[in-house]
Amino acid sequence: MNKLAASELVLNGDGSIYHLNLHPEDLAEKIILVGDPDRVSKVSCYFDKIEIKKNKREFYTHTGVLRGERITVMSTGIGTENIDIVMNELDALVNIDLKQKTLKPTHTSLQLFRLGTCGSVNPEVEVDNILVSQNVVGLDGLLHFYEDYHFENEFSRNFLAQFPYQKIKPLLYFSDWASDISHYYADAKYIGNTATFPGFYAPQGRQLRLKALDDQFLEKLNKLGITNFEMETSAIYGLSKLLGHKAITANCIIANRRRGEFSTDHQASEKMTIQWVLDRIIK
Repeated sequence: MNKLAASELVLNGDGSIYHLNLHPEDLAEKIILVGDPDRVSKVSCYFDKIEIKKNKREFYTHTGVLRGERITVMSTGIGTENIDIVMNELDALVNIDLKQKTLKPTHTSLQLFRLGTCGSVNPEVEVDNILVSQNVVGLDGLLHFYEDYHFENEFSRNFLAQFPYQKIKPLLYFSDWASDISHYYADAKYIGNTATFPGFYAPQGRQLRLKALDDQFLEKLNKLGITNFEMETSAIYGLSKLLGHKAITANCIIANRRRGEFSTDHQASEKMTIQWVLDRIIK
């Protein structure tokens, strides 16, 4: 049985996984992933009981019980580079024996629910509503670093065939939701196609002192079938498929960039989204 080197599976002095600062028993098999560390307590305040509170850097974790079921909420910080850490370390917690540093013979599949905010590029999508991501395209290139990753469907083929930016095109990768847990969100107002960007400014078409590649970037993405954009889902979906976990994203739309609208009370929208998700994944 091959043992993982200490340089590959990095642990803290207490045996916890390096970045997340967690032991296997600290996790539930249903995990809500939020970007903002401050959002963790906004979710866990609805738990009937909180058993564990741990943090390191931007990674905050609360695990507790809601309506008789164990559940975890964890912050990832911003961006797919953080998701690369979170996904690999979550998987290590359930599928690697951290003491022996060997793979477990039986695979555990986690259910991962991203809960966040997003902007819309579709002028017909109204702010302060929830959008569930079915298909996703990543523009950051992360999944190309993994040897076994390949994903193709009708959405990805059509998108690639029409994508006009040749410098960016080699970075693109695709994935989709775990269809067997999509029933949790069957009543969502919007189900759409999401673009995950590697930045907040030029990658999302914003211009301050630096000029973006194309001031019609968002409009062109919408014509290619993109409904909304954010900064994490492509890595969550792609790595979940590689690692054998199930993932789905529900984002509250707080801005419609095509209409120039921003939520007048995004705190209320965030609270509504938290309650909506909890009510569906924990009956």
